[in-house]
Amino acid sequence: MKVLQKLICASALITMMTSTSALAEDLELNLRSRSKEDASADPTTKQVNWKPEKTALIICDMWDDHWCKSASRRVAEMAPALNETVKAARARGVFIIHAPSSVVDFYKTKPQRKLAQAAKFAKAPIELSTAPRWGTSWCWTDPKFEGVLPIDDSDMGCSCKGEKCEIREAWSRQIKLIEMVEGDALTDSGQETYNLLAERGIENVILCGVHLNMCVLGRPFGIRQMTKLGKNVTLMRDMTDTMYNPERPPGVDHFTGTDLVIGHVEKYWCPSFTSADITGKKAFKFKGDLRKNP
Repeated sequence: MKVLQKLICASALITMMTSTSALAEDLELNLRSRSKEDASADPTTKQVNWKPEKTALIICDMWDDHWCKSASRRVAEMAPALNETVKAARARGVFIIHAPSSVVDFYKTKPQRKLAQAAKFAKAPIELSTAPRWGTSWCWTDPKFEGVLPIDDSDMGCSCKGEKCEIREAWSRQIKLIEMVEGDALTDSGQETYNLLAERGIENVILCGVHLNMCVLGRPFGIRQMTKLGKNVTLMRDMTDTMYNPERPPGVDHFTGTDLVIGHVEKYWCPSFTSADITGKKAFKFKGDLRKNP
């Protein structure tokens, strides 16, 4: 019996040490960037080591539905893979922020929402954007800094063939396929996001979710705002999508259009990496993306 007890204790100790070791391991991210000066230059990749406890992963607008049927289908397809990535990041000590814009009241009694609201106010080093769009503050395209986006999304980007979907507010919550657990936060506020990061001394921010040419770039917790705040920002490029209609310029397929926007982000705003750096598994790819070498 004593031998058995010793074996159980030893096993528990090894498990605890393994768990602690996993939490202590740095995130090794392969960050891809592009040159602003030389459009013909190949992208460059640099490996960085980030402390998980100094890193947040923000999930942008992964709603339960969307006015565009094609966009909604792609979100539902991507969500299980994103959930597995979020779970892996969380297990390693990364702080998870769910940011389903305009539907936070759905979660008003949830601990994740209360955690965000309870974070101590922190004054940002710059004025947070208050420019309005879709009922929230917005960081608009900065033409002097980034020019224009490489895709024409002026029609709002419905990629359904034939008759386009009616634009409406179809969402009511974050898609159920992405789990929330104790210790996660939920907000769509730039100030609350900054409060959460400051309270934890977080300087590294990973953005994922939809849609890259709109919300992931422009929301008050998005790439433009986080970059202007001086955070170390990166995009998880296989865990995003765009609102792009292939019938609009530059007339490429939807997934090539998304890649063009990723390239724009890598050139002007922040580098990108794939979920493989966190999960150790193959990067996500949409089933409809039939390109051999995207």
